[in-house]
Amino acid sequence: MADSDSAPAPRRPLDERALAQVLARLRRAPSAPWLHGEAARRMADRLAAIRVQPALVLDWWAGLSASRELLERCYPKARVVAVEPAPLPTPARSLFRRWGAAARAPLAEAEVAEAGAQLVWANMVLQGCAEPRAMLALWQRALAVDGFLMFSTLGPGSLGGLAAIYREAGWPPPFAPFVDMHDLGDMLVEAGFAGPVMDQETVTLTWPDPKALLAELRSLGGNVDPRRHAGLRTPRWRERLCAALASLAGADGRPALQFEIVYGHAFKPEPRLPLQAETRVPLQTLRAMARRGGRER
Repeated sequence: MADSDSAPAPRRPLDERALAQVLARLRRAPSAPWLHGEAARRMADRLAAIRVQPALVLDWWAGLSASRELLERCYPKARVVAVEPAPLPTPARSLFRRWGAAARAPLAEAEVAEAGAQLVWANMVLQGCAEPRAMLALWQRALAVDGFLMFSTLGPGSLGGLAAIYREAGWPPPFAPFVDMHDLGDMLVEAGFAGPVMDQETVTLTWPDPKALLAELRSLGGNVDPRRHAGLRTPRWRERLCAALASLAGADGRPALQFEIVYGHAFKPEPRLPLQAETRVPLQTLRAMARRGGRER
């Protein structure tokens, strides 16, 4: 556990009501954002370096992860279970049952069993979390010993050109800040993970015009920074924004923005027994250690 002087920086508070509205809108969309699918493909390439063959894979926030087919291709013998933040309404659950086991209704986060999965897959989830630490703790709880977490999220190197436009115009921030890769690594250790590995890459997207750029940004989320503009903007303000976005175009005339995609993976280690004069160990922990020969890492 990190001490107070070295603890990772917390995420700046978000407008949680606005965040809930944004996530609800994204889940109503007919498909996940293109960038989510691209991040999933790039993250799946990293699975080849991990020898664990999971029996149970939890696809966290599966409706936005664009990952089901990739996971089933990588682990054809595994059971891939979708996880969503809240239970589905009863009519939706009935529809999934009629479609059969291949379309099994997702689990709610609160329904996920403890220590049951060998892989928690969380593609582009953390940027939608007001409390990343709480989500990491939830993932750690869901994993069996020696299971592993794979996740991706947007990093603070994202959308720098858009942020610069807003600063130069004297406008409030266009989006809430993202958590730094190194802070996420520290949070993994704080949550009880072992061997965290973090890396990142930058993806540059271009669009035919500023209106297409803004449409894609809306498909990725919304501004949930409490300091954002209050109320709706005027058509004249939008015209000014589009003119500024046009200045981001290169020689091809297409405005461009960069996205930093952060990737992380870590394992759940065997529990360590505290060294005290009197130690109380849960029966479940003793049984798990006995099955593994009492090894301690």
